[in-house]
Amino acid sequence: MVQAVHKQVKKRRVFYIPGYDPIHPRRYRELYRTESAAQAQVSGYDIGISPKSGENYGWQVTTSMDNTHVDAEVEVLVWSDIVRGSMASTIPATYVQLVRTAWTYIASGTLRRLMWLRKGPVIAALYPVGMLILQLLLALIAGRIGGVAVRAGLEAVLPILPDMLTLAVGWAVGLVLIVAFLRWFKAKDGKLFAYYLMHDYAYSAHWKGANPPELEARMSQFKATIAAALNSDADEVLVVGHSSGAHLGVSILADLIRDGSVPASGPALGFLSLGQVVPMVSFLPLATRLRADLSFLSMRDELTWVDVTAPGDGCAFALCDPVAVSGVAPDGHKWPLVISAAFTQTLSPERWAELRWKFFRLHFQYLCAFDRVGDYDYFRITGGPLTLAERFEGRAPSKSRIDVPASKYTSMAP
Repeated sequence: MVQAVHKQVKKRRVFYIPGYDPIHPRRYRELYRTESAAQAQVSGYDIGISPKSGENYGWQVTTSMDNTHVDAEVEVLVWSDIVRGSMASTIPATYVQLVRTAWTYIASGTLRRLMWLRKGPVIAALYPVGMLILQLLLALIAGRIGGVAVRAGLEAVLPILPDMLTLAVGWAVGLVLIVAFLRWFKAKDGKLFAYYLMHDYAYSAHWKGANPPELEARMSQFKATIAAALNSDADEVLVVGHSSGAHLGVSILADLIRDGSVPASGPALGFLSLGQVVPMVSFLPLATRLRADLSFLSMRDELTWVDVTAPGDGCAFALCDPVAVSGVAPDGHKWPLVISAAFTQTLSPERWAELRWKFFRLHFQYLCAFDRVGDYDYFRITGGPLTLAERFEGRAPSKSRIDVPASKYTSMAP
């Protein structure tokens, strides 16, 4: 079945799938509000947002672009509660996660193969391991120094105390200092991101690439929500998957198509994956479901799939075709169209210098304004009069696209 092509969109439904993020989805509304206004000022179009009615979280977008008025409804497909639940670990449990996650990626050979693709996201994956080990070492050193100092002080002031007593007091003080330092580091994780990233990688590694039951259940709900929109009067239904949300989007849309939930005469269906980290999951031994979904989706006519990354984003597998590098691309596969957001070209030298070393901020740049915007404009895609298919019709993939199979595990059998 070939999807209907709508050259001019008047009404759009957008479903945004966040990555592994514990924060309330209102942050995405505020990000859209501020960045859309900045982009509109640069690009010379009108865009505004207002509250969305209904029980699901989102907002309404009204735009005037290219002499066309467009109404869009953006809805966040929320799984932040699942993320928060997976992060509810004690300090010792987090260190156990560290060992298990490192073992999963190293022993399976996955880490080495990921390094073949892009060193940036692998370094990002190793960062929490190194940072947590450093925190533990510093806490141990502080505890050792404090314990020895207390023991020496007691022996100098009260030489009549038994050695065993001063030794015990020194050890107790050292232990208290170790715990205090580790708690202090965890309290500062809003700036260090060590615990956050450790929980992120551990979430997939714990199941070796399979989806945990609670996530599968939520994905089924997401599928039903998107299916309902495909039976509405919208001209386009656009699914946006950012970071870890990209591989969730792959599986949700694959299930949607397999179930026959994409009507032949319904809205155009688009899938925009941004800053994807698919290989971090698809390269794991038990990621058979994701690999099968990648292979299936890459051949479908029911949708248009555009994958946008940028080499300047050190947290994404930039310009890596997620189907091909996972080793599951069928002959003649048509999706995704892999293009670059080209931060060094679409951001002015001044803006690039300001953001270059803000790695986590750059990972969200796809959702933000560009002061030298190219053909990728998040707000034109979500609020403009062209479907995703029309906007990128005839667009060649990036010349720097990486499409060499790299995964050790390519089985798609459950």
